[in-house]
Amino acid sequence: MVAAFGFTLVFAGLLTHPLVSVAGVIALGSGLLGWARAVFPTEAHEEVPVIEPAAGPVVPKRGIRRLRIGESGHRARLPVEVYPYSAGIVGGLVGGGAMVVLALVYGMVAHHSPWYAVNLLAASGSASIAAMSGDELLRFHAGAFVLATIIHVVGSALIGLLYGVMLPIFSRHPIIVGGIVAPLLWSGLLYSVQGIINPTLSERVDWSWFAAFQFVFGISAGLVVVRRARVFTLQYRSFAEHAQVVGTGLPRKGQETDQ
Repeated sequence: MVAAFGFTLVFAGLLTHPLVSVAGVIALGSGLLGWARAVFPTEAHEEVPVIEPAAGPVVPKRGIRRLRIGESGHRARLPVEVYPYSAGIVGGLVGGGAMVVLALVYGMVAHHSPWYAVNLLAASGSASIAAMSGDELLRFHAGAFVLATIIHVVGSALIGLLYGVMLPIFSRHPIIVGGIVAPLLWSGLLYSVQGIINPTLSERVDWSWFAAFQFVFGISAGLVVVRRARVFTLQYRSFAEHAQVVGTGLPRKGQETDQ
């Protein structure tokens, strides 16, 4: 998936910006390298304890025990466990709250007004706000505040949900992927296309602070998500459970499935 995403970015950079192609080459190379490491086995020694057989005759056990998905090498769709959707939404809202604090600091430090970042976010969804002068962006506007709040809350929840879905795939380094790699790619992609989508707004965005916002969001949301306990995917449920079949012969939770 990483290799395919990098391959897409390589050609997307031909239409947007060379930095997008550079990011695509890096992602493509890392994906192919990880793919090769997973395909080619390496030699290793593993110690297996020898268990003496129990004394007495071996009595075969009748019946068939059905393996759960993923048990004893039984095939399963990966990832087997995922974070609940609520974890992603909560993580996104927490990350959005951290971004608000940093945005207020940026407004006071760079423009001596806490409303600059708010109005600038609202300008991404309103042409009239985007046409305001620099002095007007420093003042409070009720309509811009409501629009910015809606954009920020909905966007944070949706991106947080995406984080919750994607982080189980990168189980080795979820915080690095969610807090550094993803914000870096997202910031670079927006930087390359914003000049085409909205050139006026692109000139007013401080991209160094914008990238800092994304890093704060990614790390905050990622920390919240990875602290939640994972749940098994629906592939662990039988066909009868999926079909909501009710019957006395169906096994219950905690009951043996030997037949």
